[in-house]
Amino acid sequence: MVSQLSQNMRNDVELILDVCFTVEPDDIVTIICDDAHREQADALAQIAVERGAYPVLMNNQQQVQRGMADTLFPMDPPQNLHHAMLASDEVIIITNLEWANRFAHVKAVKETVEAKVKIGSIEDGMGSWDLSEEDIHAAIRRAKEAIEVLKGKNRVHVTTPLGTDITVSIEGRPALQVTPIRGRGMMMGPTPLWAEVAFAAVEDQSEGTVVVDGVMLGIGLDGQVKSPITWTMEKGRAVKIEGGAEAEQLLKVITGVENSEYIGEFAFGVSDKAPFGTPSEKGRVGTVHFALGDNHNAYPGGQNVSKLHLDGVCLNATMRIVDNDQYILKDGEWVL
Repeated sequence: MVSQLSQNMRNDVELILDVCFTVEPDDIVTIICDDAHREQADALAQIAVERGAYPVLMNNQQQVQRGMADTLFPMDPPQNLHHAMLASDEVIIITNLEWANRFAHVKAVKETVEAKVKIGSIEDGMGSWDLSEEDIHAAIRRAKEAIEVLKGKNRVHVTTPLGTDITVSIEGRPALQVTPIRGRGMMMGPTPLWAEVAFAAVEDQSEGTVVVDGVMLGIGLDGQVKSPITWTMEKGRAVKIEGGAEAEQLLKVITGVENSEYIGEFAFGVSDKAPFGTPSEKGRVGTVHFALGDNHNAYPGGQNVSKLHLDGVCLNATMRIVDNDQYILKDGEWVL
């Protein structure tokens, strides 16, 4: 039965389908959802039909539920869902956002990207975003500007007021633009609020201290950490993880998981709309995030293979290109 959508909901769904995914007549659209997001998934399917597309809803509640309860539960989709993804024109994922973030790093997503399928996850709050197409293009312009100045550069230095002081190497690693308008062959990313530039950090060269004071994925948090988590990095490895109960939980999660102690990703936000206090803050201007674990599935040049990919956010960051002493962020403000 076709439901009557509110105007705000219709506006946001149309932004997703018409701007972010550009769904066209006869497109095969696979919509992956969980129970909590079924209503929004139905709205996406309804408008996709209006566009002449063929949407199929696949409720992945059981895998999402089990994955959120156990970090080591396999993130790879079952074969029927895997095949559906590869046979689609667009794959739209509207589930728990942390689960979707972790799902982005599985082999099935890499194969979907290689098959030139548009793939992305939808952030929470559909129907209340108050987001314009110009807001989206502003974030894309920042991303492209940063990618241009980072081209051919080797090292980046990041500091924050709480003690982050780390130098990462991006030598020989191309930038990955993760912005709201999804393109064929473009890495899966959240949309439409989030936007970031990401790199596969050279695996054995991150040196210094990371202090996570924003969101930390994989340890069961709904929002930001209550107490900062400090990673001491030597030759790319977290040789110490210190802090309160949340630091202890992170250490418990990664202990015994091969290559999960390496920084695999270095990234920074370029959107001024991504909300704080959710996984979306990874895409917010002024934040830098680092991920422990895998980078070989999603990031150009990445060589670290791990079952985990767990992001931690540093707020109010200052970010400087070491090669030419050029700043991109100062005290959480975009200065490029």
